[in-house]
Amino acid sequence: MTLIRSVAGVRGIVPRDLDENIARRHARAFGELAGGRVAVGWDSRPGGDALEAAVVQGLLIAGVTPVQLGIVPTPTVGVAVRTRGCAGGICITASHNPGEYNGLKFFSGSGVFVTREEGERIFDAADALAGRAAAPCPDPEVAPETADAIRTHIELVLDTQHVDRAAVADAAPRIVVDCCNAAGSVILPQLLRRLGCEVVEVFTEVGTGFPRVAEPVPESLTALGDRVRETGAAAGFACDPDADRLAIVDETGLAVGEEFTLALATGAVLATTPGPVVTNVSTSRMMDDVAASYGVNVHRTAVGEANVVEKMFEVSAVVGGEGNGGVVLPDVQPGRDAATAVALIVSHMARRGVATVGELVRELTPYAIVKRKLPAATRSTAELESALVAVLTGGEIDRTDGVKISWADRWVHVRPSNTEPIVRVIAEAPDADGADALATRAEKALGGSGEGRA
Repeated sequence: MTLIRSVAGVRGIVPRDLDENIARRHARAFGELAGGRVAVGWDSRPGGDALEAAVVQGLLIAGVTPVQLGIVPTPTVGVAVRTRGCAGGICITASHNPGEYNGLKFFSGSGVFVTREEGERIFDAADALAGRAAAPCPDPEVAPETADAIRTHIELVLDTQHVDRAAVADAAPRIVVDCCNAAGSVILPQLLRRLGCEVVEVFTEVGTGFPRVAEPVPESLTALGDRVRETGAAAGFACDPDADRLAIVDETGLAVGEEFTLALATGAVLATTPGPVVTNVSTSRMMDDVAASYGVNVHRTAVGEANVVEKMFEVSAVVGGEGNGGVVLPDVQPGRDAATAVALIVSHMARRGVATVGELVRELTPYAIVKRKLPAATRSTAELESALVAVLTGGEIDRTDGVKISWADRWVHVRPSNTEPIVRVIAEAPDADGADALATRAEKALGGSGEGRA
């Protein structure tokens, strides 16, 4: 294993791949390129405080002023960059990765993640610093500003025209929220109460360790589902540790799958402001159905939040995101944001006059999607494509990101992950058997057993 550096930033297992010296060096490189003030936050992962101190030291060495936000969601760092006039931002997080991982995400001065090209300049500068003598490491003396950063973020969510505060307050739904004892705990319960919801909290003890798998996939949300059923709640919501992704549990306790998050949030936005929509090539066809119902277009990009946001600016999209539960609403923050997602969906329920989130879910055309992981491949994308098309014939090939093969009613997508040393295999079909069979055929074509981990 080595440090993973991509459009998603820097990520690795601590301390084997990522330690304080590496964090300090990358922060110094970023600071020297950015200048000015730099917002810094972290997601509460074990050891994240030490990496935060190293990042602050690196920025001070670079001669820039760190604005320490403390434990906050990744999107809150982006909000702080924009609202506090910072030249950039760094969030210490590994997002949905397991607890032994950590990483750095870099924001430009506009509050969006740096582009691939900007990231490469940061990485090159950090590598150049590795050969230079270590500079003195001053002790950080900047006080955290968590409360103000969260308050600003919440106000932006509440003020968007797509969130109907009065309708939600009138409905006063009971909502259960699971924040994985991480950064979402400092914003989601507070936001929902400000909206007028009755909130039941699960796993909101910040910094006490992850009580479940960090990624909010269905198999990790059993405790949330149980609590929804016990309390008779209208919905349950779960986020990953840095609260940029949101998953939904319906009133029966069923985790409906993170693909529904973006589809429902998109419907909430298009109901008030029809316009272009952007998502990636791995996201469900539900997005095409929702967009078509409002007569608007869907634009698809390579996987990665930076790619989606860049295209959103290009086409003036009103909403976008990724099928992993990431919703991007430019009115609030040009990046994935669980707080925005939960407010949009709760507001959509209230405006539609439905009592439970399941009623909205059942309005969507159901597709079955299978997501698997294979060990990282040593073959090129061209070799992966050749292996796939030898077995999966007659489909349309899309090379936007890895290889995607589509037929009239199903598709399969194979690509190397930006954040883990794996290859992702994603397949969608009208039913579970069809999606599973397609994913299995793709895996076997690539030399796998057909039993890749979800």
